[in-house]
Amino acid sequence: MKSIAFSSRWLSLSLLILLTSVSAIPHNIPRLGVFDHKSLRDPSDTIPAFVWEDLETYFYNQTLDHFNYNPPSYATFKQRYVINSKYWGGANESAPIFVYLGAEAPIDGDIQFIGFLPENAPNFKALIVYIEHRFYGQSVPLGPVKENQGYFSSAQAIADYAEVILYLKENLSAQKSPVIVIGGSYGGMLASWFRLKYPHVALGALAASAPILYFDDIIPQNGYYSIVTKDFQEVSESCYETIKQSWSVIDEVASQPNGLSILSQRFNTCS
Repeated sequence: MKSIAFSSRWLSLSLLILLTSVSAIPHNIPRLGVFDHKSLRDPSDTIPAFVWEDLETYFYNQTLDHFNYNPPSYATFKQRYVINSKYWGGANESAPIFVYLGAEAPIDGDIQFIGFLPENAPNFKALIVYIEHRFYGQSVPLGPVKENQGYFSSAQAIADYAEVILYLKENLSAQKSPVIVIGGSYGGMLASWFRLKYPHVALGALAASAPILYFDDIIPQNGYYSIVTKDFQEVSESCYETIKQSWSVIDEVASQPNGLSILSQRFNTCS
């Protein structure tokens, strides 16, 4: 019975990988080293106490710039990641690792509200890892923002995730544990790009509500704006025409002195 259950679990994981995998040419992680980390639980975090019972928080000494060898590139910052090992079958069983890729917010909210990982981890005996996106929450590089904002990119972010994942697999002796990266919206885009860029690190990616076709030059007429336009047009042709005609008026106002301030007041936008 034990072997049947084991086979069933791996069949399910294989199906998950098959459905979420993307073929790609492997790329190497630049300048991967062994970094120290320390356990830390911050009482100011917004995660409810009952959720913390299964979590441990760590900080990885992350490389600031993964793609340059100038001296400033070797600077590091503390990147937060959180682990839930409650359901993990362990490295000896080659139990999988589910890695949630943080997006444009502190990781606390995602841990509290994303139930997909803890709901599915018991069935797969999976280790759950949440990694916070650079420049959010407690993962902000030190120094002037203007000097560091050049390192604030999705390419740097997924390189961060690759370093943390490889470090954890080595530290846990879990080289044979398959990794599935998971994300939603922008985080889902990161998960898809991660699988394409680092297929030797993640065996599969699950991207929820990921606007991969946001960019107009990927597939003609299927960009984000075209899709939104079609949504309005299907609901109301007159609404579609009104909105369409408004763009030229907005552009005209914006081109005038103090035009942007006028638009900000009319639409009640932030500064």
